[in-house]
Amino acid sequence: MKIEGQTKFVDLLWKGKLLIEHKSKGKDLDKAYTQATNYFKGIKDRDLPQYILVSDFEHFRLYDLDDREIHQFDLADLYKNVQLFSFIAGYEKHDIKPQDPVNNKAAEMMGKIHDSLQAINYTGDDLDTLLVRLVFCLFADDTGIFNKGLFRDFLEDNTNEDGADLAPKLQYLFEILDTPSNQRIVDDSIYSEFPYVNGSLFTKRLRTAVFNEEMRSILLECSNIDWGKISPAIFGSMFQSAMDSKKRRQLGAHYTSEENIMKVIKPLFLDELWIEFKRIKSLKRNKLRLLKEFQQNISKLNFFDPACGSGNFLIIAYRELRKLELEVLKAKNYEEYGYESFQMDISLDFNSVIKCDVNQFYGIEIDSFSAQIAQVALWIIDHQMNIEASLYFGASFARLPLGEHATIANGNSLEINWNEVLDARDCNYILGNPPFVGARQMKSNSTQKKDLLRIFSGVNGAGDFDYVTCWYMKATTYIQGSKIEVAFVSTNSICQGIHVGTFWKELIEKKGVYINFAHRSFKWGNEAKGKAAVYCVIVGFAMFSKKNKFIFENDLKNNVSQINGYLINDKNHYLESRTIPISKNIPNITIGNQLLGWDFYSFTLKEKNDFLLQEPEAEPYFHRFIGSRELINDIEKYVLWLGDCPPQILRTLPLTLERVKLVEEKRKESTRLSTRKLAQYPTKYLTERVPESNYLAIPNTSSERRTYIPIGYVDKDWFPSQKIFILFSDDLYYFGILTSYMHMVWMKTVSGRLKIDYSYSKELTYNNFPWPDVTEVAKEKIRKLSNDIISIRSKYSSSSLADLYANPMPPDLLRAHHNLDRAVEKLYRGKQFENDTERLSYLFELYENKTK
Repeated sequence: MKIEGQTKFVDLLWKGKLLIEHKSKGKDLDKAYTQATNYFKGIKDRDLPQYILVSDFEHFRLYDLDDREIHQFDLADLYKNVQLFSFIAGYEKHDIKPQDPVNNKAAEMMGKIHDSLQAINYTGDDLDTLLVRLVFCLFADDTGIFNKGLFRDFLEDNTNEDGADLAPKLQYLFEILDTPSNQRIVDDSIYSEFPYVNGSLFTKRLRTAVFNEEMRSILLECSNIDWGKISPAIFGSMFQSAMDSKKRRQLGAHYTSEENIMKVIKPLFLDELWIEFKRIKSLKRNKLRLLKEFQQNISKLNFFDPACGSGNFLIIAYRELRKLELEVLKAKNYEEYGYESFQMDISLDFNSVIKCDVNQFYGIEIDSFSAQIAQVALWIIDHQMNIEASLYFGASFARLPLGEHATIANGNSLEINWNEVLDARDCNYILGNPPFVGARQMKSNSTQKKDLLRIFSGVNGAGDFDYVTCWYMKATTYIQGSKIEVAFVSTNSICQGIHVGTFWKELIEKKGVYINFAHRSFKWGNEAKGKAAVYCVIVGFAMFSKKNKFIFENDLKNNVSQINGYLINDKNHYLESRTIPISKNIPNITIGNQLLGWDFYSFTLKEKNDFLLQEPEAEPYFHRFIGSRELINDIEKYVLWLGDCPPQILRTLPLTLERVKLVEEKRKESTRLSTRKLAQYPTKYLTERVPESNYLAIPNTSSERRTYIPIGYVDKDWFPSQKIFILFSDDLYYFGILTSYMHMVWMKTVSGRLKIDYSYSKELTYNNFPWPDVTEVAKEKIRKLSNDIISIRSKYSSSSLADLYANPMPPDLLRAHHNLDRAVEKLYRGKQFENDTERLSYLFELYENKTK
């Protein structure tokens, strides 16, 4: 090659992988390395090596340029370091990270090919299948399925630079990959070097695409990525994002992290398998026989994800199963031969040694492209695990032709008979994260809503269920009378609020489901900046009760005796939605004003002042407006209320009338009949609450980071919004009970959530709360302690409730709350409560007594 005008000869260059520079005995290896790197100036970027090897034939030095590691040894010790050169056979161990830029880059490049083909109307299943085949070939090129770099050489040396012949040659290559070697036309070209793949991946005949020079160049650039570093566990999700140009700017932001997938599979099956394996290893007798039986048993387990997407959960489950199997093989080897290292007899059939295979994994996916990606991704992870096993056995192995494959059905999981995909008699575990769609997000005539009402036909309240509950119900029907265990990721709303008293009552009481483990609410996935976080739970259930049950909270594992629909350690309780409180002589609460005014009637302080500069006569009709946010953060907001404005005065206020007209028009445009009717009364709110006295305000939503909801008294001149609940009483006894820790524990458990924030409910939280039965003397003590809290708050006049109730709270305010908490708890019973579980058990017991 030409370097700075001079012709230089490198001893060996393996494009993209290895450069070797040898020197005479005793020569300086540092200079040899410098000379080797100088060759880089004449090498294309895509051909730059990952490794440099320099030697003087007695001393060797291997540079790993990716990991920035240097390995040095003498010729006599070469045999001890031979594993450093496993990359020559394609068996290179990679530390695969989901966030590795190679995943992003690969998905991005394939996205460009997708867009180019789509632009010429090469679309649909043909496009999806073509891209999946290309992904397989690119991966095979870097991992020993094909001879190293074979597909890259095919692209570079066997197709024209203008790309005109690329599509038909790919078409022919796919036919070759689907044809056994002994049935091919005898050919000395590069096609003859490709192995028979089978597995139906290349069987379907596709329309012939059209490539150009740019598309060929992109595909060549793709071939220069080290696909051995791709993480199949997340690549499918990223690949899907790459196919959507709108999502591409957030590439990598929406995959399910391996950490979260492990939260499902470890308690579902993996932990128990490892415990059993370690138990067998500790035995003194029959160990070899039991290890063989254990391996045979895990090779017969079948896993099913009925909403598998691109296969993330199945992929990680298979990888972990193979890791366990390899440890079993090592233990068998040590037990049989007395040493851990193992050289496999090349006459042995690898399939007789490795028994776990992708045919143990089943899925259903509605998107055909995702279903194909899942299939290929499982083959990819299988091959990566074969590489790992090969490094131990000392024998190169690839499962070709592909004989076994995962069963991934393409269709609507809620319409397909699951038994036709995997007979329930053969299933062991169901897992996954079905779609996150809330009840309010589904339109009444949508396919999802129809699915929901069909699956829960005859179940009261089903219209308010989240979409994910369909998979719970279908799984429950599928596992009847079996030992199948299920674990689903779900939005946390299904274990809060109304879902517990309706949905879980149906599953537990009527269908006989037992919850055996649970992860309480935690942040799910890897959301991009600016995106609302999704907060989830994981529920593991079956038709039988396991002896050992676990609740995970903040990554702490708690052994419990029972788990109910709220995911707490207590017997089952089902709260109903009620219109009045269950406790006697307790005042009703109500929500504030619902404007239905599209912000035409609401104003910031500046907007109000600007308005009044133009129309000062409107000032009597402005009122301070307060909702959860305004109450907690001391924000000034105002509302225009014309309910008491005489018609003759309203006619003299043109700017105000303009607002009225805007509200009227917006209401007329509504698709809801009730809203259109309200257009006849544009000066009225949907609901009007005009306070006649001061009132106690309870925020509709409040941060879960606070120990106490910041409730407080509000002046009667302030209009409450629909974002707060109002209690018309100045009796401090009600303040004391509602702000007590006993009420907070109840609220946190039975209320719904908005993301992870508490969402207070009149019908579930307040009306179902069991108030203590007390004397007037006891009430007076609560009033005094409540007054202490209000007095201390007033000392911090410049601080908002958000400031006062952030952690840490001011010490004097916190002490005052603790004093109140102790007094309230004594109203319930004399003995002190040990923990929140005990408090909840007591409150639920009291609830049941009050509702009998």
